[in-house]
Amino acid sequence: MENYYSIGEASAKTGLTIETLRHYDRILLVKPAKKDPWTGYRYYSKDDIIRLNTIQALRCMDLSLKEIKTCLEYDNLKQVSAFLKQAEAQADKKMEKLLHAKEKIHLARQQYEQAAEHNEGPVNAYFLQQFEKRIIMISDTLKYPSLDVLWSYLRHFYGQIPEQDRKPYQFEDLAGIFLAKGKTRMFAVCSQYPEDARLQELPAGTYLCGECTEADREQVLEKMLEKVEMQTGKKPEYVLQMVMINGILQWKYQLQIYCGEYGDKKSRPTNQ
Repeated sequence: MENYYSIGEASAKTGLTIETLRHYDRILLVKPAKKDPWTGYRYYSKDDIIRLNTIQALRCMDLSLKEIKTCLEYDNLKQVSAFLKQAEAQADKKMEKLLHAKEKIHLARQQYEQAAEHNEGPVNAYFLQQFEKRIIMISDTLKYPSLDVLWSYLRHFYGQIPEQDRKPYQFEDLAGIFLAKGKTRMFAVCSQYPEDARLQELPAGTYLCGECTEADREQVLEKMLEKVEMQTGKKPEYVLQMVMINGILQWKYQLQIYCGEYGDKKSRPTNQ
């Protein structure tokens, strides 16, 4: 039929499956302009195609078929405008979540590529590493990492700052645990920050580092503390446990214990 499309052609033009088009017909969401009384074949008009594409766009905004059907039945322009404004707001929220997810995926991919390139050594290998001064914000509530915590990690720390004071702050996309006096709190590393009593400074210097898994973290930490105390003659004031993503939904830790300032050989353990 001229100016009409078979169900297969309508499927190709809209990207909807034939079964979806039949379902929309059954629930009276989009009835084809013509239906052959003998064969039952459906034929769609150009207006039907436009309606189907509109529905598909609204579905991308996570709107239900019931909501879409209600909107398409409106005969009041103000109602249509209000509905589309709501749909636009939902689309903005979805885009924000997708961008956040993309950033997380990009970071994970970079970490996997770096790990493969450098062919990281075995877990539990100890080594000395120098760090510049770091400024951290310690969480008021978070104690240990979990999938939910890591997925929206930095949002938690921005949430600790009054909204009107957030602009000067920026955080690195890193997660860590601060252990001091038997208490643990998660922290974020600040890349930009104002003067703020809530922030804590980690001194520049040499740190004894060791990698471990969740299963052997306590054992590795105990050995590292003994090593540092034996060679420096004092107990460390704190331990950092950096979360290192090493697989999909998997992570390990890099333990870091401060040993002294650069060049302070007396307070640095030997790398053995």
